[in-house]
Amino acid sequence: MDNKSYKDHFFYKAKNLGFRSRSAFKLIELDNKFKFLKNHINLIDLGSLPGGWCQVAKKKIKNGKIIGLDKKKIVDKINGVNILQGDFFKKEIKDLLLSNFDSKIDVVLSDMAADTTGSKSLDCIRTNQLCLSVLEFSKNVLGKNGTVVSKLFMGEDFEEVRSKAKINFKKINFFKPNSSRNESKETYIHCVGLNTL
Repeated sequence: MDNKSYKDHFFYKAKNLGFRSRSAFKLIELDNKFKFLKNHINLIDLGSLPGGWCQVAKKKIKNGKIIGLDKKKIVDKINGVNILQGDFFKKEIKDLLLSNFDSKIDVVLSDMAADTTGSKSLDCIRTNQLCLSVLEFSKNVLGKNGTVVSKLFMGEDFEEVRSKAKINFKKINFFKPNSSRNESKETYIHCVGLNTL
């Protein structure tokens, strides 16, 4: 199967199963690997548009709380998911996000990537800086056994992300789902358990 057909396979499979994006399969693969989506948990999905990851999370989390956040408005609601519009980098938006929970967060997800500039090197750096911001945020909001899963790119700043994660989390893994495009440098970091002083 060539790469274009491979891409179409996940695109059509997503449509057939009612997922809003082919990236839903990335989260399914990540959860199959690391088993972090469970019932009765609090979950934040950063960069939710168009909602595929929230859909996957809701299938596993029947009685927990799922809050999605994206800079762009997601018009079509997802039952059982509260989706907010706002900029993750603004303190008031982070405060609004966290005000929806009355206890610590169990899982933080991020499939965010920086807008493309035409420079692969710059795009890599900017996306990995996003990942660092997600790790910093997660360090402050997760429960002690919480999980964060975030996109990053292999390339510049990768070692900085790895080093930061090792400081703040007990266990880190990297995983590239089969549903990621072959030519893509994207991978995902999976971190579990906060290092406490």
